Amino acid sequence: MAQQPDVRLPLTFERLTKSYGNARVVDRLSFRVEPGRVTGFLGPNGAGKSTSMKILLGLAAATEGAAMIGDLHYRELDDPTGTVGSSVESDAFHPGRSGRNHLRIVADATGTSTERVDEVLELVDLADSADRHAGAYSLGMKQRLGLATALLRDPPVLVLDEPGNGLDPQGVRFLRNLLRERAACGNTVFVSSHLLGEVEHLADDVVVVNRGRLVTQGSLSELRQTASVVRAAAARDLSPVLEAAGASVEEGEKGALVVRGLPLAEIGDRAFDAGIALHELSRHRDSLEDKFFAWTNDTDGRAQGFAEETS
Repeated sequence: MAQQPDVRLPLTFERLTKSYGNARVVDRLSFRVEPGRVTGFLGPNGAGKSTSMKILLGLAAATEGAAMIGDLHYRELDDPTGTVGSSVESDAFHPGRSGRNHLRIVADATGTSTERVDEVLELVDLADSADRHAGAYSLGMKQRLGLATALLRDPPVLVLDEPGNGLDPQGVRFLRNLLRERAACGNTVFVSSHLLGEVEHLADDVVVVNRGRLVTQGSLSELRQTASVVRAAAARDLSPVLEAAGASVEEGEKGALVVRGLPLAEIGDRAFDAGIALHELSRHRDSLEDKFFAWTNDTDGRAQGFAEETS
């Protein structure tokens, strides 16, 4: 069980900008990550997610603006590794060292006990493979080692870049439960991911970026709109009736209407008054995947933005 942190630390991005030559990969990005919640950081490849995280962790310099932990830059923290646990590279270790020795070196450098090394190896289910060369680990095992490194000092802030890549279903569920537990204890959890279905189960809040700019942010439950699916004998006749009542109506699959802005009962009443028979009237909540493609103007499911980040 994660410990209740003594200090709850938000992460604040203030007009963060990063350029490489003529390419601006992060463009005046401003948002806040709250403690006690899991925040998912979403965007297509090259949207600026990894670069933003690296600036937050002092691994890259901002061209303009700032990324703060509490009210300090990472380099200004009294105890950076004890405050922020991070994993932004899946192979941030010497391939010739065992997983256990990698953690022991980090522990020695940060004044952490060897007993804690054994604890985190057990926690991430690497104890049986701890003495193998890390370079021979699968991608999922490397992710677990990165997570173990981030958790080594039980920090109040976690910053993880694509931690679910390569994990099997059991590993994904373990990761979800672990991160939600830490957030429930008041820790700050900031996670980038391409696994939209998993983020839907994991995140309390989402921040969506595209081409280096903020697209949307907020509570996941609020950002996912609830709609009604209506199938009617005369859908074309029903649509203007509902719009006249103040609804937003879109054409869905196989002739269905997707209606927002009217409760189910009123949709039924309006159809009845117009003499239009209904074949279906049900509630529908947009999936995160649907919303993501709409937010990034990618209706065909192809990621937009730079091909790859340069850093």
